[in-house]
Amino acid sequence: MISPQVAAISRNIADRLALTCDLLVDRGNRVAREFGLVFTLPDDLRQLYQKFGIDLVTANGDDSWTLPMPARFVIDHGGTIRAADADPDYTHRPEPSQTVEVLRSL
Repeated sequence: MISPQVAAISRNIADRLALTCDLLVDRGNRVAREFGLVFTLPDDLRQLYQKFGIDLVTANGDDSWTLPMPARFVIDHGGTIRAADADPDYTHRPEPSQTVEVLRSL
């Protein structure tokens, strides 16, 4: 999993959820930007985040107010992308079983 969150916050979440996958920090959303997946939160949404106590500046370690779109890429050992899913609507996510199916086919 790749996240723009600073390592300490990612570790905290991983521990709380008992995640066993590798967690990578994408500082400044550099990798997400390479994939064309970054968007900047508009001012009204920034204010809403702040109202609810969501501090992206601290969580992500920069003041860019950018987030990556949720995306899933399955990349084989040779570096070939075998499956890709990205949707600007964060509520649309691939089913985990689809990812498992792709992984089994490798």
